[in-house]
Amino acid sequence: MTDMNPDGHRVGCPCCSPYLWGVTRPHEPGLSRRGFFGAGAALTATALSVLSGKKADAAGISALAFAAPAFTTGETRRDKADAAGTTLYRGGIIRTMNEKMPLAGAVAVRGGRILAVGSEEDVTARAGSDARIVDLGGRTMLPGFIDCHGHICITALLMGFRNLAPKPAGPIGSIRDIQRELAIYRDETNGGRGGWLLGANYDDSLLEEKRAITRSDLDEISTEQPILVYHASLHVVVVNSCALSLLGISAETPDPQGGVIRRWPGTREPNGILEEGAITLALPRLPQPTPEELLDLLDKVQDQYAAWGITTAQDGATRRPDYDLLTLAASRDRLRLDVVAYPFFTHMDDLASGDIEMRRDYNGLKFGGVKLMLDGSPQAKTAWLTEPYEVVPAGFSSDYSGYRIVDDETAAKLVDDAFERGWQVYAHCNGDAAADQFIGAIAKATEKHGLSDRRSTVIHAQTLREDQLDLMKKLGVMPSYFVSHTFYWGDWHRDSVLGARRGARISPVRSTIDRGMRYTLHNDSPVVPSDCRMLLWSATNRKTRSDKILGPEQRITAHEALRGITLDAAYQHFEDDIKGSIEEGKLADLVILEEDPETVAVDTLRDLTVVETIKRGETIFRV
Repeated sequence: MTDMNPDGHRVGCPCCSPYLWGVTRPHEPGLSRRGFFGAGAALTATALSVLSGKKADAAGISALAFAAPAFTTGETRRDKADAAGTTLYRGGIIRTMNEKMPLAGAVAVRGGRILAVGSEEDVTARAGSDARIVDLGGRTMLPGFIDCHGHICITALLMGFRNLAPKPAGPIGSIRDIQRELAIYRDETNGGRGGWLLGANYDDSLLEEKRAITRSDLDEISTEQPILVYHASLHVVVVNSCALSLLGISAETPDPQGGVIRRWPGTREPNGILEEGAITLALPRLPQPTPEELLDLLDKVQDQYAAWGITTAQDGATRRPDYDLLTLAASRDRLRLDVVAYPFFTHMDDLASGDIEMRRDYNGLKFGGVKLMLDGSPQAKTAWLTEPYEVVPAGFSSDYSGYRIVDDETAAKLVDDAFERGWQVYAHCNGDAAADQFIGAIAKATEKHGLSDRRSTVIHAQTLREDQLDLMKKLGVMPSYFVSHTFYWGDWHRDSVLGARRGARISPVRSTIDRGMRYTLHNDSPVVPSDCRMLLWSATNRKTRSDKILGPEQRITAHEALRGITLDAAYQHFEDDIKGSIEEGKLADLVILEEDPETVAVDTLRDLTVVETIKRGETIFRV
């Protein structure tokens, strides 16, 4: 929220960490494990106890081992792909992302894998006379795009909400637009979901009014029907007066641990804004979809990802409800995309006590490692920095620079435990102080366990410094950049969050490439849509919403940007042996574009046309 309240943050509170709210099984009567946010929901107090190293007691919430998915009998989608015949693609531009053969004249696919790639003459001979011929018609074929950091389960859950994202990700420019969209949602859903009007992804920093919405704004839609709207950060919701009454939230209601009920100035009367742990007051009353409804929502997200050319998705910070949904989808053969899951660090014991084999393919679902959360977000001014914010939020001291989620000792132990078990480690680090903490933990664990090919990854990596990149290269740590920040919040970062000097360096991809390091690019869905075309455009242009260039020296080429969503993205997942480039023996994960991204003007990259997406030789999207 742009109007931040210092009382909203407690020492050690899991601020900007919505994943903490649902890290354990519910203990309140009637609260489904498959709640609308998967928030089936331990209270924030439980998350705090996890962060402090305490175990839930017997009367509270117990751990539950992550068991490997069980499968029904019958032929799966992947079985059918393995038995498929030969298809020959020719007549277009085939960019392989293989440095040894950057361009090819033809590609043959058989049994879900690349049979041959090379000249049209050679590939045609290997494909045989029975091959199905596909003429690309001058279009461009590339390896399928890889979403190397996002939250596909939360994205699916929010598909049941009205999209209130600012333009161009949604239709919103003003508070009046929010009111209009929720009224349309009410009409289209015959009164909402379970009687509630639900919206998501609203961002007050980008509204014309430049203020947060309150219960008064939502009351203009209805005072007789409950309304809940999720902020784009996922750590704030706004409800109307009817919802407050239904939830039993009044002037007498105390703030829950780790959360804040915002009040009208000078009073105790709630204004409808619930921050952090206070959101758990609302979650139990939200409509609870059935497992079948959740699978349908996951289908919709996969359809959207496929339309953007994505063939592998990620579920970062997987919570138990996400695990339940993904394993159910795998067992039902409902994963058209591959999904790589990284369980949240509070589930490390659950993961260790189960029988899941890391990086084994469970019918399209893999578990890649674990995800740590070390700070918040720069746009909300909760990222942990080494220097103060350019404009310090109201109520904070002039040296305010955000804050950590865990202490150094805890971070070091988490990394050491993962290294001991041979698990890959991701860490959410937006601020450079958080990155210092993670790099320090990696260095300590490496000194103990030795250097190895672990591919530890700094997720988001917005404010990495040059000296940090040097250390990361030495330790074999990768950055994964949320590079579309340059557009969505670039002006905000320059003018209010970081200032001109630091703002120009967000997502320093060029500095990374100049060191010969591998890197990836991501969108962090549902924070912003997982449209990889936006990553290509943002990385090559670095234009803000006001059409200003933010750090021109950090721009990269279209080919370099493509690496960040293909070959290097596969490498980050330990899948570069089967994905990320068009090479013989790799999976036939392909995307066909109308245009060639390496020859069109870089300013048009976000407008590329995805014609077809192919997963293991099967077309999963076609215009």
